[in-house]
Amino acid sequence: MTTSLMRLSLTLLLIMLVTSEISDGEFQEWCIADEQSLDEDLQAALDWACGKGGSDCSKIQFNQSCYIPNTLIDHASYAFNNYFQKFKHNGGSCYFKGAAITTEVDPSSRGCQFEYLP
Repeated sequence: MTTSLMRLSLTLLLIMLVTSEISDGEFQEWCIADEQSLDEDLQAALDWACGKGGSDCSKIQFNQSCYIPNTLIDHASYAFNNYFQKFKHNGGSCYFKGAAITTEVDPSSRGCQFEYLP
């Protein structure tokens, strides 16, 4: 690798690291439904998250800010993230039996704000 190519690579890596960190140096991370998951797995995980899991699923109810788009994957993503943000510092994970993944890209859209807690 040439010196200029190495410098460019290091510069790009540094830019990526700096832009994906928040001011205190912590990476922002959200939990969303994995698009490759089966609907029945997503539904079971959503039911758990909104029930025993303790997610606040009120915003994905009819006429609420995160109801639209009214899809299983969007509602599951909201519920999974709500759970993850509430419990990530107390042992909660973004696993949901393989139905969820983490992302550094804010999944909020169209008036539906996905919570992020440092």
